[in-house]
Amino acid sequence: MKKRITLALCIILCLVLTACGTKAQDTAAEAAASLTADAIQITETLEATGDGEHVITADGESLTYSNTAVNKTGDSDAGDEADFYGDNSAIFATNGGTLELSEMVINTAGEHANAVFSYGEGTTVSIKDSVIETTGNCSGGLMTTGGGTMNAENLNIHTTGNSSAAIRSDRGGGTVNVTGGTYTTDGTGSPVIYSTADITVSDATLESTASQGVVVEGKNSVTLNNVDLTADNNTKNSDKSEYYQAVMIYQSMSGDAEEGLSSFTMNGGTLTNQNGDVFFVNNTVTEINLSQASIVNNDADGVFLRAAAAGWGTEGSNGGQVTLNAASQEINGDMLVDEVSNLNLYLTDGSTFTGSINPNGQEGEVYVELDADSKWVLTSDAYITSLTCEAGSIDLNGHTLYVNGVAYDGSASTGEAIEAVVTSGGGHDAPPDGGNGGQGGPGTPPSGGKPDGEPPAKPE
Repeated sequence: MKKRITLALCIILCLVLTACGTKAQDTAAEAAASLTADAIQITETLEATGDGEHVITADGESLTYSNTAVNKTGDSDAGDEADFYGDNSAIFATNGGTLELSEMVINTAGEHANAVFSYGEGTTVSIKDSVIETTGNCSGGLMTTGGGTMNAENLNIHTTGNSSAAIRSDRGGGTVNVTGGTYTTDGTGSPVIYSTADITVSDATLESTASQGVVVEGKNSVTLNNVDLTADNNTKNSDKSEYYQAVMIYQSMSGDAEEGLSSFTMNGGTLTNQNGDVFFVNNTVTEINLSQASIVNNDADGVFLRAAAAGWGTEGSNGGQVTLNAASQEINGDMLVDEVSNLNLYLTDGSTFTGSINPNGQEGEVYVELDADSKWVLTSDAYITSLTCEAGSIDLNGHTLYVNGVAYDGSASTGEAIEAVVTSGGGHDAPPDGGNGGQGGPGTPPSGGKPDGEPPAKPE
């Protein structure tokens, strides 16, 4: 009797905790949706109209602003200075400065006019309960470079220009933490998140209407916790790839991001892809970690994962090297791995994969490993090079699974994973759809001169 009571209490507790978590997320979403410029009480208005000017600058000092409207017009014709070092941004912190911002309404209407910019190690910007809108090209919402830190809570960010990610980083990267809020982009080459940093977003709503939802470049990361992401990548500003996708992980070789292992992690939440593939990996080594996320691809012709060469890097060595870890995860859709790419797929903790891998025949190396609680249901013939599983873990569903050219018979199998190797793709190319840097020569220094210390190296 005690065991039954204990079990019943555990079930009730789990239901209560789940309901509380869902309610908290719903409450955060409702708060973000209701956060508009009209809802914020403004007591002060600041503006700058000159090219290259800032409205607010924290240069090695600690400043606090609240209930302030910030309006920025004027352009920057020095692309690198704006993208890397903060020229022409509305709000700028550097040289270990600290900015505390709350209940702000920030509008920028110039070219290369980022809204809030944190540059350099030791520099921290914290902003909450604020509304940001940018309308010019190359004008992100939150921008972090040179090792700076950006902390954001409950923001409503909307960008409409091209190459204007809502949450954006560039050369030198940094750390970005975002909690709550809504983040929307409408421009070509404007993913919601463009990462050359370590970016974590929790309990937020993200939407791109023309570009990828998330782009990770080089040795950097994006982590999404209980985030609702909708991506409709339907326009291009580069001819280097023919594919559309919700999440792109790559190395451009532009010099904006160090080469190395990148990662994309999604814990819970939803990812809805409207056009093309869910994941595309090119010219880099990456780990994709998925746990209890609801992932839906509304494009019947798209695939779940494409690891393939494109126009970045050196031909013949510019594929995608992917380790995909799925825990308590449902995956629907095919995975395509071309001849210069490879994939290690791990299904654990009751994960289910319904789809095929390279249904048209063997190309790149693929290793698949399932624990005893996970299942792979084939939707067509599949071709892989190595397999580890228990007997009965794979439902052939009337199709044939070829393992290193031999038809799999359903028995237990032990294989070997593929070693991922970080190699130089060679050369410096332009950024992709959503790219930030490398847009021209060095230009002039930011207003007031460059921050002290050595800046990140400029592109060749």
